[in-house]
Amino acid sequence: MNFNVASILRGVLLLGCGIAAPSYADWATSPLARVTRAAPANAQIQAQNPPSFSWAMHPSNPAAYVLEIRRTDLAGAPLQTFTTDRTWYLPLAALAPGAYSWRVRPSTTTDWSTARPFYVDASASKPFLVPDTAALKARIAQRAHPRGLAGDIAKVKWSAAKQAERNPAVNVLVGQVQWRAKSIPIYKDSDWPLVTSGAMTAAGNVQVSQIRWAMGDVTRQLEAAALLWRVTGDRQYLNEAVTRGGQLAALSPTGPTSLANSDQENRLIALTLAKAFDFLGSDLDSASRASWLKAIEGRTAPIYDSLKVSNGILDQYPFDSHGVVAQGYVALISALTLGDIPAAEKWFDFSFRAYVNSIYIWSGPEGGFANGTSYGQHMALTSLFVWQPLANATGVNLFEKPWSAGFLRMFMYFQPPGSPTHVFGDEHETAPIPTELKGFASRLASPEAAWYVRNLVGEEDALTLAQAPWPLPVASVTTATPPPNAALFSSIGWVAMHSSLALRDRTSVYFKSSPYGSFNHSHADQNSIVLVSGGRPLLTEAGWYDWYGSPLWNDWYRQTKAHNAVTFDGGKGQLAVGFDTLLSRNGKINSFATTPGLDYAEGDATAAFDGALTLNKRQLWYLRGTDVLVVRDTLASATARAFEWNMHAIVPMTVATDGGVVIQNADRNVCISSVTGDTTFVKKTGGASKTGTYEDHAAFVKKPATSAEFLVVLDVGCKKPKISLVPTATGRSLTVGTFSMALPK
Repeated sequence: MNFNVASILRGVLLLGCGIAAPSYADWATSPLARVTRAAPANAQIQAQNPPSFSWAMHPSNPAAYVLEIRRTDLAGAPLQTFTTDRTWYLPLAALAPGAYSWRVRPSTTTDWSTARPFYVDASASKPFLVPDTAALKARIAQRAHPRGLAGDIAKVKWSAAKQAERNPAVNVLVGQVQWRAKSIPIYKDSDWPLVTSGAMTAAGNVQVSQIRWAMGDVTRQLEAAALLWRVTGDRQYLNEAVTRGGQLAALSPTGPTSLANSDQENRLIALTLAKAFDFLGSDLDSASRASWLKAIEGRTAPIYDSLKVSNGILDQYPFDSHGVVAQGYVALISALTLGDIPAAEKWFDFSFRAYVNSIYIWSGPEGGFANGTSYGQHMALTSLFVWQPLANATGVNLFEKPWSAGFLRMFMYFQPPGSPTHVFGDEHETAPIPTELKGFASRLASPEAAWYVRNLVGEEDALTLAQAPWPLPVASVTTATPPPNAALFSSIGWVAMHSSLALRDRTSVYFKSSPYGSFNHSHADQNSIVLVSGGRPLLTEAGWYDWYGSPLWNDWYRQTKAHNAVTFDGGKGQLAVGFDTLLSRNGKINSFATTPGLDYAEGDATAAFDGALTLNKRQLWYLRGTDVLVVRDTLASATARAFEWNMHAIVPMTVATDGGVVIQNADRNVCISSVTGDTTFVKKTGGASKTGTYEDHAAFVKKPATSAEFLVVLDVGCKKPKISLVPTATGRSLTVGTFSMALPK
């Protein structure tokens, strides 16, 4: 098969829905990468209707803004104008399909931002409407406790079909609660004497882990016991809930579980007390009611105060993984305690629509999670615990937000059934928990979600399943269909290429060149690849996550040299320190295309090297029919560099008699051949491996030069196709078996 690079580019899915991205240089786009990005942008078709609008703060920091939305494809269409005191706005009504532009100005001046075009498509833009705050509060007020549970939560109201489906989950909860009632100790503030609000130390990390496990146990016991009381009516669970809630309420909101010392546990305690308070309703005794509400307010008020800074600090600085989750917690806590805690009204006014409006900031509106699939899985689990009661209390179901479908689709591609580990970012070396992903997927009604649910092994966590709507949304789908074999998630810069996504013994190629750079839980791994076949990791990401900010994390785990990417001069790689720079020194996917037999992607990580390189481009061709991956790197520098094509495996890499590299992991293997000359295979050393694991590190190394090219063929299954690279009149021709492609000189 003869093939020219230009031929596949005719089918490329360009960023911005095929329309060139405009350039903006007005005040609505901040020069600081960590400031919120103006949206909608780049003339894109919107996934959500109405879309979310956001912009950077005007230099004058006005008290209000005027947003103008103009229909541009229909003469005489009325202009829509809105006023808001935040730097975002979510209209109450859907927009008619068509072409639009939007601009914004301070309410006190005519300093308009540049008009930014966007499109609403009848089929691609899914309606998602959120009532105004007053209507939402009125809706909540009409619901007595428990607001966060479905009306048929008591088993005596269950149909025979529901009992058959849900009784196993209830029985699991019964066993867990009864065992933990005897085994969980009474924790006290004095159990954790270290102050951990400053720079993290190894000892501090140990204590934080102890607190996390302890509070995880107690909060789960409280929620499960309160739920079982409502489901079964058995008083032993009411008594257990009151006991565990009292223990949590006795912990000081300014002690070791405070916002300052342990922010995740502080918010978890507040949320669980609020959920249990709501679940128990009028069955909670007055003394417990008073102490619980005091504890909820004592822990939630500092969270609210931290988010309220500058009229909503997340509005302008959204790249805060803890802050985004905390805002959702405040939204649910306030919804469950409206009318019981006076401050809950202002908490709700501030947080609810802001939380629902925000597309998760680790992707664009089409979904994804730039921080990696492990932290994405954490978000999926958080969503199950927050979104279900939030939907019951308010009627706003975030599982129906278009972003959620894209978020789930990311897991289908990057954590398909049978995946051995996560990919990209912190905790990439850990095994996924299919039951958590299954729980999230079951809340969506689509053929793709049905395929994912049916192919993930295990059952959803009993605590979330027992609270889930019945029947599950996914149960309404009769046809289960996997998505296509390859996909681009443009806003996070991730590409997945599979031999057959529907099969568990598939080969999977994962490629990343992300606009999010190495910020937060992301790594300095732009233009890196991961290769898995038949559930066996072949080319892997190296290292392990001991704790955030540790010496190992800084010096090895998140560095470019620990990934299957290019470095130079002994492991020097992409920028991995700084703040704004970690977002702006990033990567990008220039192009992507997929056909039944061939996938193609091109990434550019030049900016990630912070000026050290003038070119770092990687091209991938995945030949689906022969299970071969061709990787071409083109590199340049003003200074001569010794470039390194890094590779990592969890088994020893050996050199074959033909000079190629072989990675044999149990019953799967890959043979790696460097096609271009002047390349030497060198074994490398890395950071300390986790106890009980093995890692091997190596690289193809070039002699120092100001430019270089790596052309590498990865033959999955070691079928040994004939490989040749010959000059032509216009460049070169690379042939791998029956596949040929034209390359420039």
